Amino acid sequence: MKTLLICLLSVGLSGAALADETCSATAKDKKLAGAALKSFMTKCEKDAKAKCSSDAKDKKLHGAAETSFTKKCVKDATGT
Repeated sequence: MKTLLICLLSVGLSGAALADETCSATAKDKKLAGAALKSFMTKCEKDAKAKCSSDAKDKKLHGAAETSFTKKCVKDATGT
């Protein structure tokens, strides 16, 4: 029973790690190029900016701290 639980947990954790892929990694996996790549990356960056901005507000960050947090968050999310 313990072995089954350990296997299920390890599969669940690896699935969670894949859910946090960067935009660049996802585009590479999908083998996007040209206009499709540009469109995907533009949308992905826009979505990342919105999420990171929301996260900064949730953390009650303002001024330089908010800017720095958002910039790093978007960079990490997009993989650029």
